[in-house]
Amino acid sequence: MCCIKCLGGVPYASLVATILCFSGVALFCGCGHVALTGTVTILETHFSKVTSDHAMLTDIIQLMQYVIYGIASFFFLYGIILLAEGFYTTSAVKELHSEFKTTICGRCISGMFVFLTYILGVAWLGVFGFSAVPVFLFYNMWSTCATMKSPMANLTNIDSICVDVRQYGIIPWNATPGKACGSTLGDICNTSDFYLSYHLYIVACAGAGATVIALIHFLMILSANWAYLKDASHMHAYQDIKMKEERELQDITSRSKECLNSYT
Repeated sequence: MCCIKCLGGVPYASLVATILCFSGVALFCGCGHVALTGTVTILETHFSKVTSDHAMLTDIIQLMQYVIYGIASFFFLYGIILLAEGFYTTSAVKELHSEFKTTICGRCISGMFVFLTYILGVAWLGVFGFSAVPVFLFYNMWSTCATMKSPMANLTNIDSICVDVRQYGIIPWNATPGKACGSTLGDICNTSDFYLSYHLYIVACAGAGATVIALIHFLMILSANWAYLKDASHMHAYQDIKMKEERELQDITSRSKECLNSYT
């Protein structure tokens, strides 16, 4: 019986959203960090052999890696907080802490979480879109290499097929060599850094999408919890008024009985 009561107090919806959020953030941060390191290696080795040409890009990537550390830490704490908020709004805990849940402070905290989760959801939509950019760039390079290897292409001069990363604004136009053609491009696609970075960017993009879904899930849960707290507050106010009226009615009835007894 005790186990059934404990299981009834578990916020399964918040638990699923927390697991999905942790998984998505872990995939995005872990895979994104390693993929960025591989991207710098590819650029330094094949597209920009002069350090000064990609110095700014290297600094930006290092900054993004530090931001990834912050994102991972923040969402670890935020996910735990939202899970704790979910525990406080389950039926088993509401019976023990009903007075707290009906205060104005409790409703304000729930409303604050709704607003903050909405802002984070919009921000992660931008992150999801941004994480698709390197997937698109690597896919273009991979498809170009696949075209050169395909027997259906019937190419006479593969050296005329090139990938110029300068056109994407990743490195400046004066970077040397800036592009890779023919067999050199094929060798780049066969390197482990390219293969690993390409697939890690795909996984990181999928992780960002999972995080967006988790935040939408959290937003629905928090909105339902806030509505429940609002209704519970009105219900408690109604019960207080009803109990007060019943007390007054009992007092009037008892006084009327006393008066009647005194006359008799």
